[in-house]
Amino acid sequence: MFGMLSGVSSGTICAILGFGVKKSLVAPNEFPQHMPKLPLVAIIGRPNTGKSTLFNRLIGRRVAIESPVAGTTRDHIIRKVESPDLDYLLMDTGGMGGGTEDKDFEKDVHAQSALALAAADLILLTVDGRSDLTKSDHQIVTMLRKERRRHVPVILVITKCDTEGAAEQAEHAFHGLGIADEIITTSAAHNRGTEELREMILKQLKKLHFVSEKLKVKSEKLDAEDSEEEQELQLPDRPPRIAIIGRPNVGKSSLINALMSDPQRKTSPKLVSEIPGTTRDATDTMIRHDEQDFIFVDTAGLRRKARIEEDLEGLSVLRTIQAIEDADVCVLLIDAGEEEVSNQDKKIAGTVIERGKGLIILVNKIDLKKGEERTAKMLEVERAFPFCRYAPVLPASAATRENLPKLFALALMVQRNMQRRIAPRELIAFIRDAVHGHPMTSLKSCKHATQAKDAPPTFVLFVRNPKAIQASQLRYLENRLRERFDLQGVPVRWVTKGPRER
Repeated sequence: MFGMLSGVSSGTICAILGFGVKKSLVAPNEFPQHMPKLPLVAIIGRPNTGKSTLFNRLIGRRVAIESPVAGTTRDHIIRKVESPDLDYLLMDTGGMGGGTEDKDFEKDVHAQSALALAAADLILLTVDGRSDLTKSDHQIVTMLRKERRRHVPVILVITKCDTEGAAEQAEHAFHGLGIADEIITTSAAHNRGTEELREMILKQLKKLHFVSEKLKVKSEKLDAEDSEEEQELQLPDRPPRIAIIGRPNVGKSSLINALMSDPQRKTSPKLVSEIPGTTRDATDTMIRHDEQDFIFVDTAGLRRKARIEEDLEGLSVLRTIQAIEDADVCVLLIDAGEEEVSNQDKKIAGTVIERGKGLIILVNKIDLKKGEERTAKMLEVERAFPFCRYAPVLPASAATRENLPKLFALALMVQRNMQRRIAPRELIAFIRDAVHGHPMTSLKSCKHATQAKDAPPTFVLFVRNPKAIQASQLRYLENRLRERFDLQGVPVRWVTKGPRER
């Protein structure tokens, strides 16, 4: 991988690999002392050592496919793990070192896992506690010694230790590897040792000086039970963090250059090129507008998986996913010069929604369209995203700066909507009004409702029979909710519970 970087400065290499090198466009005392970044924890190991089972146990739900067949997992699977102390991204990877039946895929899977190793802030190395060390295990250990960043700790996770005796025997057998900062025995299938592993992960990340960026809100602000008035969470002390995302060569770097003031653009402009993939890493740019600071994150373009060929580009994709997780608001760029909105654009929007982030769709290069052609293009874009009609669509041009100042106001609005809170009594009154006169017996049984504390806006309904609530009913309720409270730009989530779960 490093052979591709000949002739590149050490600072650029550090930026590509995420060592924290960032361009500062303001005086050092004006820049926030801490820029939030979700750490990446990667699970690696040879095939069939229980990586996917461990992944599912740590995130609390079954996402990765679990199978006794070696090599079931091929692509990376990334999910956010939340805790009161610190949130982080957990990545499940394909098996390294061979040993699967799909020989054609082994090389690609190994290469993807190597990318995870280069990007990770903490590594969980899994070994099978029921079997002896294999040649593949030793190859992975050698690779860790040579290629991982020196400051990145390794936790040796001995899996499939279903009993205390098996755990003691396995820990003694694997202690001689000499690669791990910590060793822990687990049985993910029986939920043994996983809580200790969670604590160990947080401990290692805190040693690396990762800190929680959760909102610090006074308890009386969160207790909406005592007020019928609509409440809003206090915004974080740091500026809004806005990720500029999209396919390659849609004008992301040009957009940030256009948003800068003239002095900023002269000192540290973004590298712009017609060659797709010019931007390799997610980089931060502070921009001040109307006495308000904004942090814009320029990200690498997201291609379809079939077109991701270079190791460095695969690493850039991981950085872009991290940037989306870190952001308050994501701005999806669409190229107005193209014939139609691509499926990849829709998938990127889906990723933002899945991560629970605010979304703005910006149609760049709109200056290329005039009159009826422009109107038709905007209508086409709006129709292409029926699953996120709540996202504002802004026609703009990085070349002419048309409508760009409006992006600042939209970003602030979406950020505030992400933290908006509705008091339970007002929420219940709204639900009663919304279902009145409609054949929604299951929703009419709702006697209590509340809003969860975390963003995006998540509403918990306590009903007699949660299984009787239909998706169409929740969509109707969401539409009425948006009409009433104007939750523009943010996804809304619903949770239904029975009376005993209150």
